[in-house]
Amino acid sequence: MQVVILGSGSPIPAPDRAGPSTLVRTSVGDLLFDAGRGVSMRAAAVASGPVAFRAVFLTHLHSDHVTDLNDVITTRWAMSFTPNPLEVYGPVGTSSLVTATETMLETDIGYRLAHHDDLTWRPGTRATDVTDVTDGIVFDHGGVRVTAAQTDHAPVHPTLGYRIDDGAESVVVAGDTVPCEGLDRLCTGAGVLVHTVVRRDQIEALGLPRLLDVLDYHSTVADAARTAQRAGVATLVLTHMVPPVQPGGEQEWIDRAAAEFGGTVVLAHDLTTVEADRTVH
Repeated sequence: MQVVILGSGSPIPAPDRAGPSTLVRTSVGDLLFDAGRGVSMRAAAVASGPVAFRAVFLTHLHSDHVTDLNDVITTRWAMSFTPNPLEVYGPVGTSSLVTATETMLETDIGYRLAHHDDLTWRPGTRATDVTDVTDGIVFDHGGVRVTAAQTDHAPVHPTLGYRIDDGAESVVVAGDTVPCEGLDRLCTGAGVLVHTVVRRDQIEALGLPRLLDVLDYHSTVADAARTAQRAGVATLVLTHMVPPVQPGGEQEWIDRAAAEFGGTVVLAHDLTTVEADRTVH
């Protein structure tokens, strides 16, 4: 398996970091985890994209993680030459989100149906199969298994982390969460853990109330590193960094994780690629 960080950013817009999204390339195709801003553009950079996604998995319904879901749905539908249903999995509320997204797109859908004689199906009826998930195996095809577990991003609820197993290789996408039992369970013995992180010291130094609020529902770098260490993970990938990493400050983030974790630490940029065999590109 191969992990590609399509978007390593956070809710704070950045010119060099797309919104949160992770592509896991498996033996049955490309699986997308979250759909932050710019996801389709970043996927195009690695010869993937909405038409090619085998399935989409949402960790939670915060706007920064789903803002370009509408682009994935529209592009998949409008660029497929035969019905090409998109499987979307996510926490309870995902079905309502997709329905609302398609309602928002209704004017565009009407334009395209009127203009393209060979486009005779609608995304809401043929192109999107949505499954709300809570816990357990949610995808099991061709030897690739995706398991969900509830995480802790309260007051956002429910939220999910995912473990992808393909043969002997395993990857975990944590999403936004503090350390919790569900995430520990997913991570046990995993090859790669992709984890969103914040820096408590920098946020407290800034002292902005809106930013201070994120501390009680995100893992710090040390928290993520301790989760990886407890579970025996081989490679920890830090992403969704808050506040944004300053130029020249990358090693400090890595060192903070390495103080708690004995494996390989990767600080993600957009398109950072990690092989489940631990190779980093």
